[in-house]
Parts: sequence; structure tokens; C-alpha cells
Amino acid sequence: MTFTELARPIFERAIADYHVTDHVDTPRPQPYPAGTIEADLYQKCWIDTVQWHFEDIIRDPQIDPAEALVLKRRIDKSNQDRTDLVETIDSYFYTRFRNIQPHPDATINTESPAWAIDRLSILALKIWHMREQVERTDASAEHRATCQKKLDVLLEQQKDLSTAIDQLLADIEAGRKWMKVYKQMKMYNDPTTNPVLYGKKQ
Repeated sequence: MTFTELARPIFERAIADYHVTDHVDTPRPQPYPAGTIEADLYQKCWIDTVQWHFEDIIRDPQIDPAEALVLKRRIDKSNQDRTDLVETIDSYFYTRFRNIQPHPDATINTESPAWAIDRLSILALKIWHMREQVERTDASAEHRATCQKKLDVLLEQQKDLSTAIDQLLADIEAGRKWMKVYKQMKMYNDPTTNPVLYGKKQ
């Protein structure tokens, strides 16, 4: 089994589990043992799914401005949780490949494995919601046909991205690629680097 063959069903389960209640305050289930990569993948997609619906809600033109500000803070927190979890997943890969000696001519990838998997999680969400549009009984045939074409593209993209991720992991394991990770440095979340935050302390 390739890594993406492991990840995709977990992402699909997280999305389906969320939509049982379809509410952003639904407590996250824990169907996998804590500390496993399966649990991290499930949590990653759960965060993405909740944030997807945050983004839907905040685009309501009738939303109360005070509620919108509270929701913006929740989106910011969700983004940080997402980043932290991507780094946790990269740590899993870093540990997994720590004894691999890269070839002298090994190359670096444009992104780490976990950031590519982040895109695969988001893609699973796009597929779920586009399929929902295709199956709408209250929409026009034209709308459903348009969404079917988009769904076909998303499914092709999922296949291509899965292949690329599995190839990247195989290249790292074979020493053809470097396993190199840079921690994210989001300065606006740091009270020591965001002038608005550290300025208020002066």
C-alpha cells in the first residue's frame, strides 16, 4: 500500500464523519489510536473540513460584523492548528527517513511531503463538495453538468497528485531526494514580530 492509498480513505472518512452533523462545533471523533500517523491524517482533514465551512459562513453577506470578527479569529486559530499539524506529519517522515543517506546528486523538492499531503486533503474536500453539487436535486441540469466536468478534473488531479506524492516518498527513500523541512515562520502570529502586537506593549 502506498502512503496516499492509506491517506485518501482517512480523509474521506473525516469528511463523511463531519457531515453527519455538518456543524463547525461538532466535537472531533478519534477513530484512530493517538500518536499514529492515521490519527494525525484524520485530525488534519477534520481541521480542513471545519475551516472549509468557516469560510462558507464568513462569506454570508448578512453576517453580523461582530460575529464575523469572532469567526475570523477562529479561522486564524484553525490556520495555525493546520500548520502545526503539517509540521507534525513532516516530523513523521523526517523520522522515517532519518537513516537514509542521500546520493551526492540528490535534489531538493519544491515542498515537503506533508505540505503536498495538505493539498491532497484539501483536494478530497473539493471532490466531496463538488460531488454534492453534481447530485443536487434542486439544481438545474446545466449546473449539474458543469459541476460534473469540474469533478472529473478534480478526480484526475487527485490521481496525479497522489502519484507525485508517492514518487516523492520513493525518491526520498532511495536517496534521490533530500528530506528537508523548514519550520513555518508566520510572523503575524508572533507577539514578538508583529508590530501591531508588540507595539501595544510599549
